[in-house]
Amino acid sequence: MSFIKFENVSFNYQAQKPLFNGIDLCIEPGSFTAITGPNGSGKTTLGKLAIGILKPLSGKVLLEDRDISGMSLGEVGGKIGYLFQNPEVQIFANTVIDDLTFIMRIKNIDEGIISKKIDTLLDFLNISDLKQSNTFNLSYGEKQRLAIAGILINEPQFLVLDEPTTGLDVERKKILAGLINKLLDAGKGLMIISHDHKFINNFSGQVLRITEGTIYG
Repeated sequence: MSFIKFENVSFNYQAQKPLFNGIDLCIEPGSFTAITGPNGSGKTTLGKLAIGILKPLSGKVLLEDRDISGMSLGEVGGKIGYLFQNPEVQIFANTVIDDLTFIMRIKNIDEGIISKKIDTLLDFLNISDLKQSNTFNLSYGEKQRLAIAGILINEPQFLVLDEPTTGLDVERKKILAGLINKLLDAGKGLMIISHDHKFINNFSGQVLRITEGTIYG
């Protein structure tokens, strides 16, 4: 069974020519997929269609054989996490610990469970030393890992990372590559939307290119 499946999907923004016209795509659970293509080719749009932020003009996007258009964003978010190009939009609290615990406390999860989960997550992402840090003072790469931590709290099976190497120097790209490999080793599936071919080549999996509304593998 495919984890994400596009069936004859067409999409366009209002008053624009079709961006996609009848595309088909299968993404397997636990797999790595890179989406490449020139600016304006629809890479980010494809990612947003995959998580239900955008709806197809025609055709279907299926998540574990369910039409994603009939699922709430909460349901989808429990299965797929999305990292936006700018991680700052996913950070809303003043400190790292407050940012990660806010939602769990609203859900009245036991404090002991929260503490254990946060510590495990921060250790996994190698940012345990930032636990009490002010989010305003974090570097771009640290904000990115915090945003990923916020995604992983929901324990999704799959992550979509939109242009994750933007703003990262060579050393921080190495750190990100190491994190992605840890996620893959942990059984997570990943879709990376990127024009950074050198970075994509760090991973084994399918590389798809979007050109003039068509996807080439």
